[in-house]
Amino acid sequence: MNNNPIGIYDSGFGGLTVWREVRRALPGESLVYLGDGKNCPYGSRPEEEVRSLADDAVGELVAAGCKLIVVACNTATAAAIDFLRTKYAPLPIVGMEPAVKPACLHTRSGVVGVLATERSLDGELFRRTAARYGSGIEVLTVPGRGFVELVEQDREATPEAEACVREAVEGMLERGADQIVLGCTHYPFLLPVLRRVVEGRGIEIVDPSPAVARRVVQLLDENDLRAESSHAPEYRFCTFADESYRTRLEHKAFL
Repeated sequence: MNNNPIGIYDSGFGGLTVWREVRRALPGESLVYLGDGKNCPYGSRPEEEVRSLADDAVGELVAAGCKLIVVACNTATAAAIDFLRTKYAPLPIVGMEPAVKPACLHTRSGVVGVLATERSLDGELFRRTAARYGSGIEVLTVPGRGFVELVEQDREATPEAEACVREAVEGMLERGADQIVLGCTHYPFLLPVLRRVVEGRGIEIVDPSPAVARRVVQLLDENDLRAESSHAPEYRFCTFADESYRTRLEHKAFL
């Protein structure tokens, strides 16, 4: 048993989609969420810079006493997960796996679309996963340009957001994709818009956040790290940006 918190880190608001799933799966666990904010977005930054930013963030969560850390950022996972697991071993660290596998296994049309940041799509982790499970499948990759900025500015429900999403998925729809993978934790905030854009086309949208929460549960049990049944969970939010950003993080978490 261990009453220390679980740490969850992202470049900004995106990892809150994972935070919600972890909280739902583990209502008795304390959580510390770190949304960088100051350096968001990460998507087009050099790999070495993203690795350094991820190291700083995970170091903060380790200093806060976190017993397990979720790197709830696809870009940071692609750039830094192996480095982080080596540096902070034996601390369990969960990353964001590209959800290409379930999409490729369940496609009926043989065409899968992947929305992600440029850095994630260029990462070895994505390429390895796509090569392993995408044999005989057409995997279409499109950067979600402007998606992160829309979420960070609380503009997910605007006509601009719908136009942005429509432009990104138009080519996938024309090519017959029946699975669309969300390869960035910011993107689920745009799910209502995305569902509206693809309505009536029989398309499944793959959000990896629930699978990440299941992996957290598994690792807690394997390492005997669950909080005591009498533990009263606490939720803390922190950032490298200002107090206003931290307050927005906390507010958005409970929407």
